[in-house]
Amino acid sequence: MPSRQECVMGLGYGDNFQAVLISNAAREMRRFMKSTCEGRINIKKSAYLGDLLVTCYSQFSRNRMLGNMLGKGYTIKSAKAEMTMVAEGYYAAALVSKIRKKQEVRMPIVKAVYEVMYEGKSAKKTMAKLAQKLT
Repeated sequence: MPSRQECVMGLGYGDNFQAVLISNAAREMRRFMKSTCEGRINIKKSAYLGDLLVTCYSQFSRNRMLGNMLGKGYTIKSAKAEMTMVAEGYYAAALVSKIRKKQEVRMPIVKAVYEVMYEGKSAKKTMAKLAQKLT
């Protein structure tokens, strides 16, 4: 999953919101996988949940770095130019967003991330709006 958690840290949201965001992101992942994968899916496997947790908590995560920059007001162009490595979440956000629309999967976090990264919407305003939707 692309940079969502990392953006909220750059915006100054706290640990409680981070926990809410991660639990909602895990549910989004499950809905997405149910709509796109055949058979039983277990998001608790390290390739799924582990990647989400590393992205959210590791200071070395490229996706987290990109999200922090966006949260601090960088444009996507300036953030990508400043990074020396590729943040795959940028490209994954476009693909996942395209598939979620086609499959009609409810994924408000992915939608918000896409809006910030590809539509140039304000990270601060978009995340504040998203925060009101999360449970």
